[in-house]
Amino acid sequence: MLKLVANRLLLITFILLGPLSLIKAEDVPKSYLELPPAIMKHVPTVIRIQTANPDDFVEPILMIDGVKREILSDEEGLYHEYTFTEAAEVQLIQQSRIESKRITPIPLWLSILPPLIAIVMALITKEVFSSLFIGLLIGTSVIYKYSGIGFFVAIFKGAFAIIDTYLMHALLSHEHLSIIIFSMLIGGMVTLISLNGGMKGIVNILSKYANNRRSGQFITYIMGMLIFFDDYANTLVVGNTMRPVTDKLKISREKLAYIVDSTSAPIAAIAFITTWIGAELSYIQQGIAEVGLSSSAYSVFLQSLKYSFYPILTLIFVPMLIWQRRDFGPMLKAEKQAKMASHESTEKKGRSPQIMKELEVAEDVQPRWFNAVIPVFIVVAGTIAGLIYTGWNPAIWGNDHLSFTSKLSTTIGDADVFNALIWSSLAGVFAALLLTTSQRILNLKESIEGLINGFKTMFHAILILSLAWSLALLTEHLHTAEFITGLLTSINISPEFIPALTFVFSAAIAFSTGSSWGTMAIIYPLILPAIWKIGLEAGLDTEAILPLFYNAVSSVLAGSVLGDHCSPISDTTILSSLACSCHHIHHVRTQMPYALVVGSIALIMGTLPSAFGFPVIASYALAIGILFVFIRLKGKLI
Repeated sequence: MLKLVANRLLLITFILLGPLSLIKAEDVPKSYLELPPAIMKHVPTVIRIQTANPDDFVEPILMIDGVKREILSDEEGLYHEYTFTEAAEVQLIQQSRIESKRITPIPLWLSILPPLIAIVMALITKEVFSSLFIGLLIGTSVIYKYSGIGFFVAIFKGAFAIIDTYLMHALLSHEHLSIIIFSMLIGGMVTLISLNGGMKGIVNILSKYANNRRSGQFITYIMGMLIFFDDYANTLVVGNTMRPVTDKLKISREKLAYIVDSTSAPIAAIAFITTWIGAELSYIQQGIAEVGLSSSAYSVFLQSLKYSFYPILTLIFVPMLIWQRRDFGPMLKAEKQAKMASHESTEKKGRSPQIMKELEVAEDVQPRWFNAVIPVFIVVAGTIAGLIYTGWNPAIWGNDHLSFTSKLSTTIGDADVFNALIWSSLAGVFAALLLTTSQRILNLKESIEGLINGFKTMFHAILILSLAWSLALLTEHLHTAEFITGLLTSINISPEFIPALTFVFSAAIAFSTGSSWGTMAIIYPLILPAIWKIGLEAGLDTEAILPLFYNAVSSVLAGSVLGDHCSPISDTTILSSLACSCHHIHHVRTQMPYALVVGSIALIMGTLPSAFGFPVIASYALAIGILFVFIRLKGKLI
């Protein structure tokens, strides 16, 4: 019987697949065209020619609108770079086979629509999932519409492309998967140290020092400053640790999220030993190489720090608010509501009743502070150890001409950030699990269930992050940054205004794309050579250009952090909302006025006058004074 079934299956397979064997080898395409997902008007497009049969290769011919084009080669293979200004016919000819594609380039201004609509919808509707999805749908529909298909078919195919193309690419990224795993492990650890009484033990101790709203906010700020080496670790550790304390003191989740968000990226961006330093130095090095400077990237970074007005002023503005006990704008309303709310209602804000029930500590569990401190310490110390381990280079540490700070900074700059975070968070989970089971607070089954419930609490944020990453990839395909850059750089301006302009459009790109690192990667290679060239054309000597060059270096960094702070599609903004269990759009709406106030004063009193030679120390003094007076006049006592 089985033999009969097998024979019939073989016969059916032969009938279905047999005709394929009749296809001649030469009918299989030897080369084919590979075009980018979106071809934008006036943006150079790389047309790649992929070879299917490298063993039987025949040189192809590339024609664009009937004109033969030169085919070049690089490490990835054959290619031709062409800038489409209107619809064109692209043909690949190989022997008797012709592959033809009709290209209709997309107007570059359409690239701003997906992020702009997503951001505006999120701020108006206060609902981020549908806003991100609509932004993605508009972008994918535009791409398919210009590929030559009908309007409704383009929308239909665009909806599926969100899942099978952009979401899949976002989730298949090593960095993105690392962030997801790290976030889930931190969520599981926090849930476990809540169930074993560790978090309650910390609350009991901190309550002795954080006995009022002001001291509670100061302790949160100090913790944020201490965990300076990575913005993700800072956000998740400080937010999750301090949330029970600030809830007890009736500090709003929005204020907690603001303090956490404003001490994570700003301190990580300017500290000497952080996970940001490697990316910053690599981008700066590209600019140095292009203009021919003899200084090292690290030296330029150090020289530029004094011009980092926005990050430094943000780190000063936060304690100013706390000390004066004043707030303004949407934050004032949130703080008043939190102060009037009962402890129970504040505690449950931002979490479902089911999750709160799963985080409740049993009455017979004795609060012990070390059940939380040990796992958190392992995460912090483990991350630093992991950074040193993955970035260790004997040649660097054997160089007697380098200072210890330079060696450590270079090591951490070369480290594998994401592996270090995953290792440390996993070690923290194991420590929490061991402490919980060894003291018989929970058995192994209950502990694992607690971990799984902790993983569940992260799903909401992971979904938002995934959609935000998808939108960032879409803006990359649509060349949104090039549109904004071209729009702003078209202005013919004096070299002294370049740092201020750099700050503004770095913030605009970071706001639109939700990525400060992505913004730095785009702007640094454009601005650093540009400001040097503009300075030379204006008749300035090297000594006069260098301060402008340093100012521009810091302006890219500062503008990227500002745009990241204001953007509802930024991953660090999303993680801050997550760690503090704050409604994401509420966090964006309450933080944005504070960020814009500091950003405006940093621009007007710092970046702009310092470029014209005004003393930097005087700029800081004036900016801090104005911020102090602004809080005094605009803010209301809480």
